[in-house]
Amino acid sequence: MDAELESLAYQMGEALQRQGLMLATAESCTGGWIAHAVTAIAGSSQWFERGFITYSNIAKQEMLGVQADTLQRCGAVSEPIACEMAEGVLKHSLAQISVAVSGIAGPGGATADKPVGTVCLAWARLDQHRAVMRSNTLHFPGDREAVRRAAVMAAMRGVLEII
Repeated sequence: MDAELESLAYQMGEALQRQGLMLATAESCTGGWIAHAVTAIAGSSQWFERGFITYSNIAKQEMLGVQADTLQRCGAVSEPIACEMAEGVLKHSLAQISVAVSGIAGPGGATADKPVGTVCLAWARLDQHRAVMRSNTLHFPGDREAVRRAAVMAAMRGVLEII
């Protein structure tokens, strides 16, 4: 893992641990890279609860409770889906903070309104038994690896912001 990712994961872990919070992830286009970055940090079991890799729509529905009508209406790469994924993580884990990511890393899969590099992220924080949600759609340049890495960085930065 490169130094920038490691540093960001370490900062995120320190912030979570300071507040006694646990993180869980839901990843599609990043394929577990966020969880990998997190678990590369020694002691991360103190603040990382679990990760879901929900690459297919069926996995999103079965594991996270994403609604079929939302998938049909908005598509898998959309803020509403990322929000349902982030909320589903909180419902299916013991975490108080979640991050979800779905995107088009390329080289295929793009459409006119969702080009390669489109990534939708959502973060949720459990507050008084309800999820406080934040989401964003970003567009990253580069090849598949560059898009995925940028999505991981954005996901972790967003966790730091929601803490």
